[in-house]
Amino acid sequence: MQFDNPLIVQSDRTLLLDVHAPRANDCRNALIPFAELERSPEHLHTYRLTPLSLWNASGAGFTAQKAIDVLKEFSRYDVPQSVEFWITETAGRFGKLRLTSAPSVLVPYNTAAITNSTKASDKVKEIREEYLYLTATSRAVYQEIGMSQTAKKYLEKVEYESPDPQFLPKEPLSDTEKECCFRLHLTDRGTIKQELLHLGWPVKDDVPLADGEPLKVNLRNLTLSGKEFKIRDYQKTAAQALVGDKGPGTGFGTIVMPCGAGKTVVGMTVMDLLKTRTLIITTNISAVHQWISELLDKTDLTKDDIAEYTGENKNIKPVTVATYQILTWRPDKDGPYPHFSLFRDYKWGLIIYDEVHMLPAPVFRVAAEIQAIRRVGLTATLVREDGMEGSVFSLVGPKRFDVPWKDLESSGWIAHAECVEIRIDLSDEDQLNYAVAEPRKKHRIASENPKKIEIVKKLIEQNPDDKILVIGQYIDQLNVISKELGASIITGKTANEERDRIFNDFRSGAISVLVVSKVANFAIDLPDASMAIQVSGTFGSRQEEAQRLGRILRPKERNSRFYTIITRNTVEEDFGSNRQKFLAEQGYSYRALRCTSTELAELSGERQ
Repeated sequence: MQFDNPLIVQSDRTLLLDVHAPRANDCRNALIPFAELERSPEHLHTYRLTPLSLWNASGAGFTAQKAIDVLKEFSRYDVPQSVEFWITETAGRFGKLRLTSAPSVLVPYNTAAITNSTKASDKVKEIREEYLYLTATSRAVYQEIGMSQTAKKYLEKVEYESPDPQFLPKEPLSDTEKECCFRLHLTDRGTIKQELLHLGWPVKDDVPLADGEPLKVNLRNLTLSGKEFKIRDYQKTAAQALVGDKGPGTGFGTIVMPCGAGKTVVGMTVMDLLKTRTLIITTNISAVHQWISELLDKTDLTKDDIAEYTGENKNIKPVTVATYQILTWRPDKDGPYPHFSLFRDYKWGLIIYDEVHMLPAPVFRVAAEIQAIRRVGLTATLVREDGMEGSVFSLVGPKRFDVPWKDLESSGWIAHAECVEIRIDLSDEDQLNYAVAEPRKKHRIASENPKKIEIVKKLIEQNPDDKILVIGQYIDQLNVISKELGASIITGKTANEERDRIFNDFRSGAISVLVVSKVANFAIDLPDASMAIQVSGTFGSRQEEAQRLGRILRPKERNSRFYTIITRNTVEEDFGSNRQKFLAEQGYSYRALRCTSTELAELSGERQ
């Protein structure tokens, strides 16, 4: 027993991290690849080991033994033996089911013989084009899968495929080999992976991916503006982890990096490695324009190579940048999605899902049909508020790369950020309205507390050298703040041309304060923003908290500050605790202040 160690491992697979113990930060970073943070109060943070967290770790090459070694290194007491067994058993499920393009028990087809047998050749071609094969490593696994009523819809037992006696295996098949292989239709590739994940069996997909049309694309050494452009080591590592050797089992997955760390550059590096026709899907039109600008600035692609596919322009070129919104639009709520043809009708060699945690459910259904294409999901957090992390794992791919935010901060690749929570009271009148309101209305009353406006004004006055984002959920509240500050505002109703103009004014320094709704949460690059003031947010959304902090993490001379204003003794306090989970996992802490005039005067502090 090491009583100075920071971690307590419990038999129910919860992990308690003493944040005041020596090496607590080292332990937190070591847990990130394979454990999920559940609660983060002041003194003890609670993590949990889950099957999906272990399978994501396995997908990134993090073994069960490494996980056990981390627990033993940091644990204050002996690690329960039952936990070690569970980690080994659960992580070991990854790879017990392999998806291949041909059953592994067959000998290679004899090309010469096929040439001499037209009938056999046609049969072989039919088998290879229409079917895939799911092989279990043991009869017990095979029998469990075979008994599932859901799996039976898609899987057919096969002992071997033999269109002609001359193609029989050289050696007789063993009983195990005969009973451990299923056949499925090519179009069910994504669906069966989802269904088996629900059964507790992740599939290792070793089916070779199809090559798209080739495209000459190279990263520049100098940007168009003449600045030196160099890929950072961790960006290279992330891209290479995805591409691998371009063989079976590579070319798909998710890259997790903080906002400001250059996820777009990672995507472009993958394009440089694969050199193929590419479809990029992102969150909004401003993000589309930003991707196009980055591609022109940092690669040798020209305007003739790149197209925008949005509600405003529907063009298709070797590199096409689209929005999730246009792909999921349909004229009839029960009808087909007309723009899904963008996935199917063109020979893409790579699909980039930007902000993959925002991937809409309808696109998941299409993703199940396009499993033969190389694909990468880019995100700052795999947390999905709809609980569909498993779909990201199955259909986009497991996590291939992750890096602790604090590691990049200490290396200077993202800015140091201080998080401050300012707590204020409701007026007597609003307290009465709050007390009698229904639950959903309570959140809005607390969020739109008029006293927040004075706090915002004071913070801006005290920080005249900062470039400041005021971020909120409710448009009425933001409009009032915009008028009080005399500041520009961007919401979902702002015309795209006007939106781009305002963002450019903020980037250029023409304006220093910008009021934004949740449309600015994702995929917007505002490199000089050094302060964010959050006045309201989605109900306890962890992903939103991570994304909003990310708006100010671009490296700069000044440290960044992230202020959240909440109303005391309301549901905002509870939701705030949930929002902060992800940031606590990454090593950020909130300094909480009850706002009096004296404390507000101290908020500006000394900045470095």
